[in-house]
Amino acid sequence: MILVTGGAGFIGANFVLDWLAQVDEAVVNIDKLTYAGNLETLASLKGNPQHIFVQGDIGDSALVDRLLAEHQPRAVLNFAAESHVDRSIHGPEDFIQTNVLGTFRLLESVRGYWNGLPADRKAAFRFLHVSTDEVYGSLAPTDPAFTEENKYEPNSPYSASKAASDHLVRAWHHTYGLPVLTTNCSNNYGPFHFPEKLIPLMIVNALAGKPLPVYGDGMQVRDWLYVKDHCSAIRRVLEAGKLGETYNVGGWNEKPNIEIVNTVCALLDELRPRADGRSYREQISYVTDRPGHDRRYAIDARKLERELGWKPAETFDSGIRKTVEWYLDHAEWVRNVQSGAYRDWVRKQYEAGA
Repeated sequence: MILVTGGAGFIGANFVLDWLAQVDEAVVNIDKLTYAGNLETLASLKGNPQHIFVQGDIGDSALVDRLLAEHQPRAVLNFAAESHVDRSIHGPEDFIQTNVLGTFRLLESVRGYWNGLPADRKAAFRFLHVSTDEVYGSLAPTDPAFTEENKYEPNSPYSASKAASDHLVRAWHHTYGLPVLTTNCSNNYGPFHFPEKLIPLMIVNALAGKPLPVYGDGMQVRDWLYVKDHCSAIRRVLEAGKLGETYNVGGWNEKPNIEIVNTVCALLDELRPRADGRSYREQISYVTDRPGHDRRYAIDARKLERELGWKPAETFDSGIRKTVEWYLDHAEWVRNVQSGAYRDWVRKQYEAGA
């Protein structure tokens, strides 16, 4: 049994689905179900005895303590986080509450549980904390990619809150001996991504005939990681990672945002052409850059490949095509997310005890 926090969000839900498809081991899944937490993503698991969902907050120590005592997991994987930079700029308090205070309370609950385990289970236990490359700050065009040795220089309320949570995890290992692992990933993309993020937003807006907003000159560079590759990396780190270590997870796909948008438009031109025969590129609209927008992120994932033998299976070309095709095939999921209809689904399916 493992316990996953934030397992109804984009990366967490993909991990739960992937885990149950790959591993014969049950998952206890706790998620607060904020706007980006969507149980409809996990609809295929309804009735699956290997998936136990609990709506709750990682900051609710009594709830977490009860779940740990009841289910006795061998590992806790922390995906729970507020994760959107723009939202953190306009409302930073939620990010401090969840990413800093929530992580602190989760660590304390896990530490109490771990201390009470018998020696063999205590030695085998793991706490895996999922974080971001944004904690490292911004790179100049000629700088080498971020390694695990880069110092932390977060520039947004979001990245600062994640940096703080990383430091807490490190401190709980060094001070209390808690057996922790940390992963810092690059930009994820793929199925079930909430359409406020760049790639799904471009797909959804393009199909709706809306403008495709690109910040500034569109030359901000990110490293793109297909979410299922991220899931496989986390499984590998959980299995064989060295205690107390950090592992950067990247896709080796550095690309400027405007190239991403043009690629999405080209795929849509091919797979779902506009009725008027014109390119979706005509909908691109440049907008004022956001405050403190980091210019470039890039992950050096060689440590993970060298020490644990992991590397991504998808190229960007293969991953982005799969992603666009998924959104074209799952228009109802997108409509429900945008309309909030999935909240009614949550209420009917789970609050009624289904």
